[in-house]
Amino acid sequence: MHLITELLSSMVYNPKQPLLFNSSFFLFFFVAILLFYPLFVNRIKVRTWYLMLVSMYFYYKTSGAFVLLLLLTSLVNYAIGSGIYHAKNRAGKRSLLLLSLIWNLGSLGYFKYTNFIIVTINQLTGGQLPLMDIILPVGISFFTFQTWSYTLDIYFGKLKPLNSFVDFSFFVSFFPQLVAGPIVRASYFIPQINKKLSLDKDTIARALVLIFAGLLKKGVIADYLSINFVDRIFDNPALFSGAENLLGVYAYAMQIYCDFSGYSDIAIGIAALMGFNLPVNFLSPYRASSVTDFWRRWHISLSTWLRDYLYIPLGGNRKGKARQYFNLMVTMLLGGLWHGASWNFVFWGGMHGLALAFDKLVLNFKFMNTRFMKAVSVVVTFHFVCFCWIFFRSPDFANAWLMLSRIFTVFNGAIFWQWIVEYRLVAILLAAGYLFHWMPDSFELGFEKVLRKTPIVLQSLLLAVVIWILFQARSADIQPFIYFQF
Repeated sequence: MHLITELLSSMVYNPKQPLLFNSSFFLFFFVAILLFYPLFVNRIKVRTWYLMLVSMYFYYKTSGAFVLLLLLTSLVNYAIGSGIYHAKNRAGKRSLLLLSLIWNLGSLGYFKYTNFIIVTINQLTGGQLPLMDIILPVGISFFTFQTWSYTLDIYFGKLKPLNSFVDFSFFVSFFPQLVAGPIVRASYFIPQINKKLSLDKDTIARALVLIFAGLLKKGVIADYLSINFVDRIFDNPALFSGAENLLGVYAYAMQIYCDFSGYSDIAIGIAALMGFNLPVNFLSPYRASSVTDFWRRWHISLSTWLRDYLYIPLGGNRKGKARQYFNLMVTMLLGGLWHGASWNFVFWGGMHGLALAFDKLVLNFKFMNTRFMKAVSVVVTFHFVCFCWIFFRSPDFANAWLMLSRIFTVFNGAIFWQWIVEYRLVAILLAAGYLFHWMPDSFELGFEKVLRKTPIVLQSLLLAVVIWILFQARSADIQPFIYFQF
């Protein structure tokens, strides 16, 4: 009886234990889905209902009653999309598009930016307006942009509205990418809903490689670096030398990459095992030879969303250089604000906007295309990105400037070897992370090829080994994904 009670209690939302990919509950959740999935996979309508319901449950286990907000957002955008398509004139379409903008940005703004606005007003006026008790729904930035893409695609003539609200709810709530991306466009995913699905050995091998890689990135590298080194440095940079602060920045660069790309890898792999294709979200971003190249490799689903739905509608590069630079700055400032309600994030976005504008000035020069300059550009780009990560991760500007001050004034490079000894495992994981990041793509493809020829029993054994490593390496508390807060 006690076991049954404990099992039932685990099925209910617990704010202290949200459902995460790297939790044991998710493993049982996903195995249960796969056990019943073959019964529905070729019955399209039943399959859609099944996946929609389990996805809604997934979000309930992640965010509790906010599943109602997800449903309401879905209903509003579904209705507006239909209205835009059937509107008889352009004025009617624009009015409905404005309504879509008000709803989507209004709901996102209320939950995410209300207290940020209050704090800013208090700072500017010296006032003491009280903060509001607002809980941020997990992944609201992701599913808001995803649902909004539906009405925007209909408005721009890229998509016809769905006739089924269940289909639309499934598109919005599909659990692998619901709370931390990739941001999936309506025009990309909706055509897959009513297709017959099939799995071949190549797809299964690719999916397993992604899931293995994602679990190791997140559960081993990202979490260990965070708990045992990065958090210590960024919480108290004054206690450490400049060399240790710099190593902390390099470690955070690897942590956030492994954390976020790890989630995306797992999401894409899980979706592939169910027959659905999600877009690639990362392409070895620290190999980038410019900031422009970096944004073609980092969080690709967001950067392309901002390009297609903000930068290009603002005029893109079609209205002269000055307007292009302005459009880049607006896009990146808003992109920074999308990440979080803090002036740190706005500054981070602004620095990237300036760098993108600088790229437009220098990348066309012939000397930039030599091998030597390409190599120099990779090193410079990486360090610029790391410099910006300081403001992204620091709790405030004072902490960020203190960290930079320690790096440039109290470096003490001689402490490096002592650091290697004291943080041996951190150093090994950090080096391994960068080594695998820079490893040729052929290595991953070769592993995938071997896995493709491996019997299902050995594939299952490998998965069990990966899960065992995760349980050995993880801390007492499961660490949430960084991008859950966005």
